[in-house]
Amino acid sequence: MGLFDGLLGGRAAEFDSGNAASNAIELTKRHRQVSLTKQGAATGHLRINLTWRMRTSDFGGSTRQSLLRHPLRALKPPEVLGHSQSMVNVDLDLGCMYELTDGTKGVVQPLGNFLGDVNAPPYVKLSGDDRFGSGSGETIYVNLDHRDAIKRLLVFVYIYDRTPAFDRTQAIVTMYPSNGPRIEIGLDERHPQARSCAVVLIENVKGELTVRREVRYVYGFQSELDRLYGWGLQWGRGYKSKADR
Repeated sequence: MGLFDGLLGGRAAEFDSGNAASNAIELTKRHRQVSLTKQGAATGHLRINLTWRMRTSDFGGSTRQSLLRHPLRALKPPEVLGHSQSMVNVDLDLGCMYELTDGTKGVVQPLGNFLGDVNAPPYVKLSGDDRFGSGSGETIYVNLDHRDAIKRLLVFVYIYDRTPAFDRTQAIVTMYPSNGPRIEIGLDERHPQARSCAVVLIENVKGELTVRREVRYVYGFQSELDRLYGWGLQWGRGYKSKADR
């Protein structure tokens, strides 16, 4: 389920790759897609990780006054800080809508404790809910040894509580296949009022498993992403328990 949404019921394009040391593929607007099958990475466990940090300029002090006192700081990139409980004011959650080849549809996400299963349908499992943007972030595992049972997966990020703040976070979704380089998708577009973002679509098309960058922001919650991609699930208002907040 989502922030207030709870569940009730081809040929790969070229891609931008990082330098040799980073061993990463970056999916961009221009180069959106990569084939796990052609990379020899369509087996084993695919690990999908969300990490995020916030810019230090969002926590107290006047950026303009700081630049007047220290003009050379304008030439430096913005610094970021990992979250601590005292400064956090946004909670990003990682989720995944799934559709299996037998027609089964559903969602894996922290809200509602829909954590999934990696060894049984839907072959997708969420490791837990990171509330404060810690170093480990949130992780979803996909068992690609059962890829023939998977039709498509939509990986998304949503803001559970407090104010929308995609414009103040530096979030990145990183995919770690069982073989080959990791795949990175940065959520670096500025949509200050958006509450949800469809990040990446994994599809099994005629036996080929492809990963396509989406990065489509919406101003609603999971039900709006559902309508955008035609999933057809039924959603209702949902909340995390106080123990999880």
